Amino acid sequence: MKSNSLVFRSHKLGISFRFQKRVPTVLFILIFTTLAAMVIATSFGEYRTPPLVVIQTVLGIDTGNPDYAFVINTLRLPRILTACFVGMALAISGTIMQGITRNPLADPGIIGIDAGAGLAAVSLIVLFPNAPAGLLPLSAFGGALIASILIYLLAWDRGTHPIRLILIGVGIAAVTSAFTSLIVTFGNIYDVSQALVWLAGSVYGRTWEQVFSLLPWLIIFIPLALVKAPQLNALALGDEIAKGLGSKIEWQRSFLLLISAALSGAAVATAGTIGFIGLISPHIARQLVGGNHQGLIPVAGMIGAMIVVIADFLGRVLFAPVELPCGIITAVIGAPYFIYLLVKSRRK
Repeated sequence: MKSNSLVFRSHKLGISFRFQKRVPTVLFILIFTTLAAMVIATSFGEYRTPPLVVIQTVLGIDTGNPDYAFVINTLRLPRILTACFVGMALAISGTIMQGITRNPLADPGIIGIDAGAGLAAVSLIVLFPNAPAGLLPLSAFGGALIASILIYLLAWDRGTHPIRLILIGVGIAAVTSAFTSLIVTFGNIYDVSQALVWLAGSVYGRTWEQVFSLLPWLIIFIPLALVKAPQLNALALGDEIAKGLGSKIEWQRSFLLLISAALSGAAVATAGTIGFIGLISPHIARQLVGGNHQGLIPVAGMIGAMIVVIADFLGRVLFAPVELPCGIITAVIGAPYFIYLLVKSRRK
């Protein structure tokens, strides 16, 4: 019989990947679609730039008009790249979270990790308005990490259980959201307005500084997520089976939780709370390539990138010249999808 899987092994690195044959094809289509969406989004604005000019400018080809280089490279490209990277981080974080909890409705935004990152970031914006911008990603990561540790510790009872993780996470999300509202209520009006715009989830006004602040987190933690994909596959089968396969369950679960918190915290610090990406992307990816996390993680990441890029573009064009934060667009799409998943799960 012909195998439906492709296997990649590196004896020097000590890693092995097995994924469905359709994964490279699906990834190619998603990358092409995302790049096309990025080119179209970059070309649109008050100062129109033809898509071909966008491609030439990004590749460093002289177009004969210096205005194009300024508009594309300085004003628009950082925003589009930020949307792409943030969507990728949130989607992979959600994929890991669903694998850890073995619950397709789990998402960093639903179980409290994003809320922890949001509380830390809002605290920095409102209470310490003169703090350097570079502290925001670290602050959000710290908030996400503290929320993750609290969820893990409170869910511990001679081990952790996926259901307890979710229930405790929902409680942590409620508490941190209450504290965020308290800070917003009593903060300085100017700082609070900045925090509220940030909480809506937007990549408006993002510069190369934000791109380069987010990039190291992706470079470190996305490869770690891919390396840990076999352990995530084992955990998804259940604790008893994972133990039988020789997996150190609590160590693997806590380390994967750290990776999820790092990606989610960095994304929230960069663009605010853009909801439902970590919920929707893994579901779509499973429909395309199945449940093997070695193929699921990169496919879900590209789907998340594509969704946020398109959501940001729609937010710019639907009510132009007024811009809607991309977080509002993803919420409009994600909330009905979440309800659909709840109804679907009840029927099973």
